Amino acid sequence: MRSDRLVLALFSSISRPAARRVLLVFAATASLALAQGAYEAGTTFKASEILPATLVKGPHFQVKESVPTNGYFHDFEITSDYGAIGAEGRSLLLMRVHEIGALAQLDEISKSEVFLKAAGNSVLNVGKGVASVVADPGGTAKGIGGGLKRFGTNLGRKAKSGAEDASDAVKGDDKNKDASQPEKSTGDKAADAGEGAAKSVLGVNSAYRRWAQKLRVDPYTSNPVLKKALSDIAQIDAAGGIAAKVVVPVPMVVGTTASVGGLVWGKDPEELRKLNEASVKALGTPEKAAHDFFRNRAFTLGYQTRFISALSAVKAKGCGSYVDTAEEARNERQVVFFTESAELLQRFHAKTPVVEILPDSRAVVAKTQDGRAVILLAVDFIRWSEPFEKSLKEILDRSKKELGATRFELQMTGFASPGARAQLKTLGVALSEKVPGTFPDPKPAAAAAKKS
Repeated sequence: MRSDRLVLALFSSISRPAARRVLLVFAATASLALAQGAYEAGTTFKASEILPATLVKGPHFQVKESVPTNGYFHDFEITSDYGAIGAEGRSLLLMRVHEIGALAQLDEISKSEVFLKAAGNSVLNVGKGVASVVADPGGTAKGIGGGLKRFGTNLGRKAKSGAEDASDAVKGDDKNKDASQPEKSTGDKAADAGEGAAKSVLGVNSAYRRWAQKLRVDPYTSNPVLKKALSDIAQIDAAGGIAAKVVVPVPMVVGTTASVGGLVWGKDPEELRKLNEASVKALGTPEKAAHDFFRNRAFTLGYQTRFISALSAVKAKGCGSYVDTAEEARNERQVVFFTESAELLQRFHAKTPVVEILPDSRAVVAKTQDGRAVILLAVDFIRWSEPFEKSLKEILDRSKKELGATRFELQMTGFASPGARAQLKTLGVALSEKVPGTFPDPKPAAAAAKKS
């Protein structure tokens, strides 16, 4: 009350025109404050509340309970028998946990009677190879998934230049650089960041792929520990005779659909690359865009095949443009986002035919035959933030003008904050949460549903 009387006294002591000007400034400031206050800050969840128990802890791993979520993805930290592993996003967590299980199975297989008889003394190399990583978690496995810029906040148009994204891909690594070495350009740093992906096809022969299929893992995985284990066992089992005799009880949680898995496990890298190039051409992707996409070393052959296969199953207008948009990915998290977005589009199209997608948009926006624009987001979490609001309003405006959309929906694999739900409703955007993603998605605990 005192503050109210003070304001009235202030206005009564000045001229009416001046009072109006002050009032306008006051109103503008208040509106700005309210708008800024509506934005939600990042939050921290508990792993036990947002994950099923089998993903929180297993025989060979444990996920840290505290899960910071400052962007669109939960930031998981995994302690495992094979070192410390970072996983930005639920889907990458599922993949890493599955790979940990595959490594444990390889360790057990190397000690089996069948393997001992077939491989002789060579089996000890594989067993010790895996065991040495266990004994030295600070070695090869340290920081898998770490050291890279977190996923950006812009879901709208592709960046005009790749310079910013290239810089983001390597930002944070400078603190570990050798001061005696000459400074590298941003382009060279980005190239170095993707070097492992560029060499992912080396050594991936038929025996290597056969064991990857046995373990239901991507032969072009970015996990260096798994790559080494697969390489070691493939050298011993060059003819593939041991693989045929061994039963591997690994759960069916893989980063590919069955059809794509058949391609990456069954085709040699060069043949698979040619199939992908033909498919991208069939999508109508401009030649330069296709060339740039296949030069992108962040897209391993496994992700590349998943991404292209999903778009090829839709073949709607704009799919060729999405190849060009995805080319800007500079690390695995970005690659996974584009890949799973394409797969989300594929599953949506199978139930609701898509006639067109919004070109030059990071977020997939599908137009249906009845005039809806459906935003498909393969993300863990959205909160009402300034970048999200900006991206969303850009998408809605472009969807009206370029797609002629009259209704709007947002479907996401994760869940939205209370603030985001309210604002989406205000904007007339229907929201569907926890839409099935690429991986099996067990329902979160009741506590998580309440918190979300």
